[in-house]
Amino acid sequence: GNIYWSDHGFNLIEVARLNGSFRYVVISQGLDQPRSIAVHPEKGYLFWTEWGQTPCIGRAHLDGSEKVVLVSLGIAWPNGISIDYEENKLYWCDARTDKIERIDLESGGNREIVLSGSNVDMFSVAVFGAYIYWSDR
Repeated sequence: GNIYWSDHGFNLIEVARLNGSFRYVVISQGLDQPRSIAVHPEKGYLFWTEWGQTPCIGRAHLDGSEKVVLVSLGIAWPNGISIDYEENKLYWCDARTDKIERIDLESGGNREIVLSGSNVDMFSVAVFGAYIYWSDR
């Protein structure tokens, strides 16, 4: 198994084996303060959120190739990100807009607001079955 992580100090996404061996940089170009990541091993996708000058949600293959931006409008501080493997949806929470939203993880389409609050600093989101869990600061 592998473990992926982002480093917004160096604007990198890296991967290594669970024991720390074979560490290498997956994505180093075009990132601006990456935050959270989610991995879909079956489809071979890596998703991430960015907080930088142009906040967005991106997708690439697990080796970092074919990088695309799925969401770039109406997004400010995307924090947590989670995959619904059964419905093929990608969820994220935004600490600035106080929303949890979702899209189709293949096309990036069918964007929907799942939850909208006020004065809630959403930090992370997780999806399991019919339930959505989130935390705030």
